[in-house]
Amino acid sequence: QVQLVESGGGLVQAGDSLRLSCAASGRTFGGYAMAWFRQAPGKEREFVAAISGSGGRTNYANSAKGRFIISRDNAKNTVYLQMNSLKPEDTAVYYCAADRYSSRLYAQANEYDYWGQGTQVTVSS
Repeated sequence: QVQLVESGGGLVQAGDSLRLSCAASGRTFGGYAMAWFRQAPGKEREFVAAISGSGGRTNYANSAKGRFIISRDNAKNTVYLQMNSLKPEDTAVYYCAADRYSSRLYAQANEYDYWGQGTQVTVSS
């Protein structure tokens, strides 16, 4: 069982940066691939980025490439999402998720086993 707790969301202006964190419980954090998804009101949950258990491989949605960076610190059981050049269309609840297969970097939400409660990111124009 893995418990995930996101933090770092907030209200920012377009062009600003924000870093989200997701703290995980358990002693086998490095054995999980981790991902960030987001869900805007009235829209389906969408993939943002994923990172392998070792941190050596990443996968990004087109909307995140060049602006967002996913990283992890296995010693701290934490995964991060650095978001730069934020746009109003980035407004959503951001969720972190864990996949018990450490090397998979799937973009489908149903491939992930554990989810956090989400953190709101609002970008004003």
